[in-house]
Amino acid sequence: MPNYWFKSETVSMELGGRQLTIETGRLAKQAHGACVVTYGETTILATVTHGKPRAGIDFFPLTVDFVEKTSAAGKIPGGFFKREARLSDREVLVCRFIDRSIRPLFTDGYNDDTMVMVTVLSADGENSPDIPGFIGASCALAISEIPFLGPIAAVRLGRVDGELVVNPTKEQGAHSDLDLVVAGSREALVMVEGGADVVAEDDILAALQFGHKEVIRVIDTQEELQAKVGKPKLAPVTPRDISEIESKIRSQAGDRLDAASQIKEKKERSSAIKEIESEVIDGFMTAYRNEKVAFDSLEAVDARRDGEKQLRGDVKEILHDIRSECVRIRILVTGNRMDGRATSEIRQIACELRVVPRPHGVALFTRGETQALVTTTLGGKFDEQTIDSLTERASKPFYLHYNFPGYSTGEVRPNRGPGRREVGHGNLAERAIKAVLPDREDFPYTIRIVSETLESNGSSSMAAVCGGSLSLMDAGVPIKAPVAGIAMGLITDGKRTAVLSDILGDEDHIGDMDFKVAGTADGITALQMDIKIPSVDWDVMKKALAQAREGRLHILGCMASETAEELPAFAARGELSRYAPRVSSIVIKPDRIRDVIGPGGKVIRAIQETTGAKVDIDDTGIVTIFSPDGDALAQAQAMIEELTQEAELDRVYLGKVKRITDFGAFVEIFPGTDGLIHISHLAEGRVDKVTDVVAEGDEVLAKCIDIDPSGRIRLSRKEALADAESA
Repeated sequence: MPNYWFKSETVSMELGGRQLTIETGRLAKQAHGACVVTYGETTILATVTHGKPRAGIDFFPLTVDFVEKTSAAGKIPGGFFKREARLSDREVLVCRFIDRSIRPLFTDGYNDDTMVMVTVLSADGENSPDIPGFIGASCALAISEIPFLGPIAAVRLGRVDGELVVNPTKEQGAHSDLDLVVAGSREALVMVEGGADVVAEDDILAALQFGHKEVIRVIDTQEELQAKVGKPKLAPVTPRDISEIESKIRSQAGDRLDAASQIKEKKERSSAIKEIESEVIDGFMTAYRNEKVAFDSLEAVDARRDGEKQLRGDVKEILHDIRSECVRIRILVTGNRMDGRATSEIRQIACELRVVPRPHGVALFTRGETQALVTTTLGGKFDEQTIDSLTERASKPFYLHYNFPGYSTGEVRPNRGPGRREVGHGNLAERAIKAVLPDREDFPYTIRIVSETLESNGSSSMAAVCGGSLSLMDAGVPIKAPVAGIAMGLITDGKRTAVLSDILGDEDHIGDMDFKVAGTADGITALQMDIKIPSVDWDVMKKALAQAREGRLHILGCMASETAEELPAFAARGELSRYAPRVSSIVIKPDRIRDVIGPGGKVIRAIQETTGAKVDIDDTGIVTIFSPDGDALAQAQAMIEELTQEAELDRVYLGKVKRITDFGAFVEIFPGTDGLIHISHLAEGRVDKVTDVVAEGDEVLAKCIDIDPSGRIRLSRKEALADAESA
């Protein structure tokens, strides 16, 4: 190794049968914290930096980016500019997972602008860089001066042949019925995300407990490095004494906020709370501005402006805390929620199909004040989404897009494309539904689901799951089972605990856990969990899973009863929507592909131009034919079958004599395929000359009597005529 002037420190461990190495001190030394994590031949660089805190803001300005450099896999970016551009959906999903895991783990009062950047430097195609990236982000924060309450760690879990596997390889993942990424601290899990192939709740819980043990091992390794090179943490910010302000606000608005938070309808509740809070904020701002202050310098002006921002932020934070406190205490003491429901009660559900006429499949799913219009569109192989990842280029025949326009929450917000939230929610709903789709061989369609959130007050992503399941059945897609999803919440004060089913948006905001679970009546297909407190007891986790199952079964029952007339026995219609295109697949021998394509693509172009159908052939010989017209599809299929048909023993053909020789006649039994009728098989008795019986251009009956290993065909006119006479 080169003898650099600096010294690096390295720790390592075995994880999932491979070596995990964490190094610091060699790269990115001007960052406030930097780690290089290597797993197999996959390497990432994680850096963290922080800047000055902003005055008067009511959020923690944390940004997390995960960037996959194509050079890491020895590739050059596509496109005109040949450089990495906006983050891909996969990169966004990893950003979200890291962000949601670390965000609650910073010291109270820390409000600096903070940036976590994870860059993939090497990708071996076998070990995904997201887990090393997560570990690197945690370790970089742990060794920096940033007051981070970690380290934490993450592992991926699979299950192959009933055995749980840590960080499964690509081959193991292909045979796994479980794909979970779990993140946690030493005390408990803080984040779970993933999918499953209809796995029971008890098995999921066992996997989470298994994963937490592995997480602790990775934390041990990070702490080993932290002990060697960790910097002293920034001193916690001494909280300002705002007790006097809080006392005034409680006396002015405490009871009114408590009463307003009990209004059942979201719009009326939000309006009442906003009116109270605006009144309180305006009162404090007016009093502050009316204070007589001498501005003898620009610094004094700036300080006064910052003071106003800070006061506004303090008042807003106190109002938020009082409102949250009212709701939390009421739930823990009485069990009554903001809209009057019991903790396990689910809002009213309405399901409608075919609410608009032309989509292939469409469903309107409404649960309380959350509503999603979900459509299913069927396409051909040409409509598959191309995924150009670091290590491979693949086609995706099923994808779900989730949209969350501003009007769904009464906001004025222009549409500027999907944000990170939309990408994450869409991915969760896609995982939930993917497990029940028919096999590609049985249903060779590309499937696109789009969920438009029309109204939102709690878990619109789970509405996308329910509506997506219904829209698939409305389109006639033969799914294996209906899927429903539910969002669970948690309120605890350390002594009392309430698990909430079908949480509202406000309950999600003030709660201690957001736990989304989707699945069939038999098991889980997707889940996502965010924990906002240091730990959740395993018994509480078990209760949440059990309560989620009860809620899911209730929703499935509502979906069944609400659509009983449109979907008898809660099954797919059995036939496609009349607006859906038709797709068929046939299999030909790979060596006959050239016959369908023809020289320079001449034959396949002629088929498509003649019929109007689209034809796609892969290297294995699977021919997919796509057309909105069933007759055109049948015509194209018949043309391809004629081009690629094979001779069958004992079958009689009407062929045309193509060539005469002394020993027999060569007969074309179908385009491109000839067979020989030997002179001895032209007719009964002795034949002196072939031309005594047939001539070139004659149509003759010929029976296939032999096909030798090289594919040569022997025909018999004599046996064909004998069979015709006996019939």
